[in-house]
Amino acid sequence: MQLNELKPIHKARKSKRVGRGGKRGTFSGKGVKGQKSRAGRKMQPSMREAIKRFHKLRGYRQNLIAKREVAISLDVLEKNFQSGEKVTPAVLVAKRIIRNINGKLPSVKVLAKGKLTKKISIEGCRVSQAAKSAIEKAGSSLSLKVKN
Repeated sequence: MQLNELKPIHKARKSKRVGRGGKRGTFSGKGVKGQKSRAGRKMQPSMREAIKRFHKLRGYRQNLIAKREVAISLDVLEKNFQSGEKVTPAVLVAKRIIRNINGKLPSVKVLAKGKLTKKISIEGCRVSQAAKSAIEKAGSSLSLKVKN
Protein backbone atom coordinates (compact mmCIF):
# COMPACT_ATOMS: atom_id res chain seq x y z
CA MET A 1 0.00 0.00 0.00
CA GLN A 2 1.32 3.43 -1.01
CA LEU A 3 0.44 6.88 0.41
CA ASN A 4 -1.29 7.84 -2.80
CA GLU A 5 -3.54 4.79 -2.49
CA LEU A 6 -4.96 5.80 0.91
CA LYS A 7 -8.65 6.73 0.90
CA PRO A 8 -10.89 8.11 3.67
CA ILE A 9 -13.33 5.70 5.33
CA HIS A 10 -16.23 8.21 5.32
CA LYS A 11 -17.60 10.46 2.58
CA ALA A 12 -16.75 14.21 2.63
CA ARG A 13 -19.61 16.38 3.85
CA LYS A 14 -20.66 19.12 1.45
CA SER A 15 -20.89 22.63 2.95
CA LYS A 16 -24.30 24.24 2.89
CA ARG A 17 -24.68 27.02 0.31
CA VAL A 18 -26.78 29.81 1.78
CA GLY A 19 -28.56 32.59 -0.05
CA ARG A 20 -29.34 30.82 -3.33
CA GLY A 21 -32.91 29.70 -2.77
CA GLY A 22 -33.53 26.10 -1.84
CA LYS A 23 -34.65 24.82 1.54
CA ARG A 24 -33.33 27.71 3.69
CA GLY A 25 -36.37 29.85 2.91
CA THR A 26 -36.66 33.11 1.02
CA PHE A 27 -34.44 35.15 3.31
CA SER A 28 -31.62 32.59 3.53
CA GLY A 29 -30.94 33.23 7.23
CA LYS A 30 -30.34 36.95 6.76
CA GLY A 31 -33.48 38.18 8.47
CA VAL A 32 -36.22 40.26 6.87
CA LYS A 33 -35.51 43.14 4.45
CA GLY A 34 -33.58 46.22 5.55
CA GLN A 35 -30.05 47.47 4.90
CA LYS A 36 -28.35 44.63 6.74
CA SER A 37 -30.02 41.93 4.65
CA ARG A 38 -28.93 43.38 1.32
CA ALA A 39 -26.07 42.04 -0.76
CA GLY A 40 -23.03 44.29 -0.82
CA ARG A 41 -24.40 46.44 2.00
CA LYS A 42 -22.14 49.01 3.63
CA MET A 43 -23.00 50.27 7.09
CA GLN A 44 -21.75 53.70 8.07
CA PRO A 45 -19.59 53.72 11.20
CA SER A 46 -21.33 54.99 14.33
CA MET A 47 -18.56 57.59 14.81
CA ARG A 48 -19.17 59.13 11.37
CA GLU A 49 -21.19 62.11 12.59
CA ALA A 50 -18.68 62.89 15.35
CA ILE A 51 -15.77 62.64 12.90
CA LYS A 52 -17.52 65.03 10.49
CA ARG A 53 -17.88 67.63 13.25
CA PHE A 54 -14.13 67.89 13.95
CA HIS A 55 -12.43 70.82 12.23
CA LYS A 56 -9.86 69.96 9.61
CA LEU A 57 -6.47 71.63 9.73
CA ARG A 58 -4.70 71.94 6.42
CA GLY A 59 -0.97 71.55 6.14
CA TYR A 60 1.72 69.66 8.01
CA ARG A 61 1.72 69.95 11.80
CA GLN A 62 -0.42 73.06 11.69
CA ASN A 63 -1.68 72.64 15.24
CA LEU A 64 1.79 71.99 16.71
CA ILE A 65 3.32 75.27 15.60
CA ALA A 66 2.78 77.68 18.49
CA LYS A 67 3.38 81.38 18.16
CA ARG A 68 6.16 82.23 20.58
CA GLU A 69 5.81 86.01 20.81
CA VAL A 70 4.35 87.94 23.73
CA ALA A 71 3.29 91.59 23.64
CA ILE A 72 3.85 93.82 26.68
CA SER A 73 2.70 97.40 27.13
CA LEU A 74 4.62 100.28 28.69
CA ASP A 75 2.03 100.30 31.52
CA VAL A 76 3.22 96.87 32.66
CA LEU A 77 6.87 97.96 32.63
CA GLU A 78 5.99 101.13 34.57
CA LYS A 79 4.11 99.18 37.22
CA ASN A 80 6.54 96.25 37.73
CA PHE A 81 10.01 97.79 37.40
CA GLN A 82 11.96 100.34 39.45
CA SER A 83 14.18 103.02 37.97
CA GLY A 84 17.55 101.64 36.81
CA GLU A 85 16.38 98.01 36.45
CA LYS A 86 17.04 95.87 33.38
CA VAL A 87 14.15 94.42 31.34
CA THR A 88 14.84 91.16 29.47
CA PRO A 89 12.60 88.20 28.60
CA ALA A 90 14.31 86.14 31.35
CA VAL A 91 13.63 88.84 33.97
CA LEU A 92 9.99 89.09 32.82
CA VAL A 93 9.60 85.32 33.28
CA ALA A 94 11.30 85.48 36.71
CA LYS A 95 8.88 88.22 37.83
CA ARG A 96 5.98 86.13 36.46
CA ILE A 97 4.82 88.85 34.09
CA ILE A 98 5.04 86.41 31.17
CA ARG A 99 5.36 82.62 30.99
CA ASN A 100 7.55 80.23 29.05
CA ILE A 101 5.87 78.77 25.97
CA ASN A 102 6.52 75.03 25.55
CA GLY A 103 9.45 75.31 27.95
CA LYS A 104 11.21 78.05 25.97
CA LEU A 105 11.63 81.78 26.47
CA PRO A 106 9.20 83.67 24.24
CA SER A 107 10.26 86.63 22.17
CA VAL A 108 8.89 89.85 23.70
CA LYS A 109 7.59 92.89 21.87
CA VAL A 110 7.05 96.14 23.76
CA LEU A 111 4.01 98.14 22.64
CA ALA A 112 3.26 101.82 23.32
CA LYS A 113 0.14 101.48 25.46
CA GLY A 114 0.39 103.77 28.47
CA LYS A 115 3.25 106.01 29.64
CA LEU A 116 6.75 105.32 30.88
CA THR A 117 8.36 107.75 33.35
CA LYS A 118 11.11 105.60 34.89
CA LYS A 119 14.60 105.16 33.46
CA ILE A 120 14.92 101.45 32.74
CA SER A 121 17.11 99.56 30.28
CA ILE A 122 15.34 97.26 27.82
CA GLU A 123 17.39 94.47 26.25
CA GLY A 124 16.58 91.51 24.00
CA CYS A 125 13.05 92.73 23.23
CA ARG A 126 11.48 93.92 20.02
CA VAL A 127 9.96 97.40 20.25
CA SER A 128 7.25 99.11 18.21
CA GLN A 129 8.01 102.47 16.60
CA ALA A 130 5.72 104.41 18.96
CA ALA A 131 7.09 102.58 22.01
CA LYS A 132 10.65 103.35 20.92
CA SER A 133 9.99 107.09 20.85
CA ALA A 134 8.18 106.91 24.24
CA ILE A 135 11.10 104.99 25.80
CA GLU A 136 13.69 107.46 24.47
CA LYS A 137 11.54 110.39 25.67
CA ALA A 138 11.54 108.93 29.21
CA GLY A 139 15.35 108.70 29.13
CA SER A 140 15.46 104.90 29.19
CA SER A 141 18.13 102.98 27.31
CA LEU A 142 17.27 100.54 24.56
CA SER A 143 19.31 97.63 23.21
CA LEU A 144 17.81 96.06 20.11
CA LYS A 145 19.88 92.87 20.04
CA VAL A 146 17.25 90.16 19.81
CA LYS A 147 18.14 86.46 20.15
CA ASN A 148 15.85 84.07 18.23
